[in-house]
Amino acid sequence: MAAATTHISGISEQDESQFCRADFGAEFKWGVATAAYQIEGAVNTDGRGDCIWDTFAKRKGKIKLGQNATEACDFYHRYESDLQLVKELGFKQFRFSISWSRILPQGTGTVNEAGILFYNNLINKCLELGIEPWITLYHWDLPQALENRGGWMNRDIVSWFSEYTAVCAKAFGDRVRCWIVLNEPMAVAGLGYTTGLHAPGKKGIWNFLPVMHHLALCQAESGRILRAEVTNAYIGTAVSCSYVYPNSSSAADVRAAKRADALMNRLFVEPALGLGYPVDAFPFLAKVKRYMQPGDLEKLRFDFDFIGLQNYFSVVVKHSYLAPVLWLKEVPAILRNVPVTSMGWEIDPDGMFKILKQFAAYPGVRDIIVSENGAAFEDIRREDKVDDPDRTVYFQQYLKAILRARKEGIKVKGYFAWTLMDNFEWAEGYLARFGLVFVDFKTQQRIVKSSGRWFSRFLKS
Repeated sequence: MAAATTHISGISEQDESQFCRADFGAEFKWGVATAAYQIEGAVNTDGRGDCIWDTFAKRKGKIKLGQNATEACDFYHRYESDLQLVKELGFKQFRFSISWSRILPQGTGTVNEAGILFYNNLINKCLELGIEPWITLYHWDLPQALENRGGWMNRDIVSWFSEYTAVCAKAFGDRVRCWIVLNEPMAVAGLGYTTGLHAPGKKGIWNFLPVMHHLALCQAESGRILRAEVTNAYIGTAVSCSYVYPNSSSAADVRAAKRADALMNRLFVEPALGLGYPVDAFPFLAKVKRYMQPGDLEKLRFDFDFIGLQNYFSVVVKHSYLAPVLWLKEVPAILRNVPVTSMGWEIDPDGMFKILKQFAAYPGVRDIIVSENGAAFEDIRREDKVDDPDRTVYFQQYLKAILRARKEGIKVKGYFAWTLMDNFEWAEGYLARFGLVFVDFKTQQRIVKSSGRWFSRFLKS
């Protein structure tokens, strides 16, 4: 990882008077986001089936240091005390995902009642503590049994995902109103099936189109099932977004930026809005026609109550003849002399403001929820204290950008910090720490970081 930036310019950690929670309004949602595979552990417990990440982590060289999520944060056994931390930090919303293979070990068919019980207990504990549960149905952990049948490349996944959605809606919909269908589908298609950097590790540009289309179909169909099954449901989907800047004003770089924007920001929201795929900026996408069936354009549509935006960084791109199909290349932040996190991601609060404004311009977008935002830094632990001033400043800067958007009339209705606690960060293993709470993975000790203490003060302001 790149070296962490110290002393980020902007708001100082002590200057908390410039804005406060009340500035966002009484109805604004404040939460923390998590994902099942990253925190639960207990992968061989109570009838859970394998998922693609269990398999992927066993492949040499796929996860840094050869790490795995067999135990992770042991949230499966420690959820009560971890939810107590959520309450103590002052958050009123808790976003978590359902492990598909914990509910349906084979992906379809027999329901694992032990899995249902776990999530029922988790939901009930949230409600007992005065925390609103937000469920994400799919956060990257496809059952391995379904990957063996083609996974997201197989159109049958629309029926598989529909069955899974219906099971969850009937089991939890009496107590859970807020649902997110997919988490960052672009990452599933791009990293999981095109570059192979994420599970299931498939490579090939021609994998991208069927996976993209099947994800988009599932996104809408799952929304329709939730609408039918859950009374007064508040339904969204979460897309990864980065504001895209061209490296120069040249026509080639501007076109490259438009192609990148089509992939990173437009690809899944526009089909749901009835606009189809953004072939205007990226003509390659028109080749999806070979995977489309009669009526698919209409099936892609769903009137979501909100769109979840997950923004961590902005990107700068330029034209490149060395990248067939895409014809673009990212200019890394670490080469541009800009503030970066320990993962080399650019810190650009103005990019958050711009991407919120970009999505708010769609007539069909009702509400926007910032469903993830956060940063990895090199935390400093001294005995039982962890100071992370850079992360605190990062949150302050990005929250100011969101407040600016709200003041300009953009309907941003909530914010979820990524993440409650350090966890298994996919291909990064345990090296990338994003948590408000430090986790000692050898002892499972939790230590609230200084950023977590800042959030606690802020949420009381």
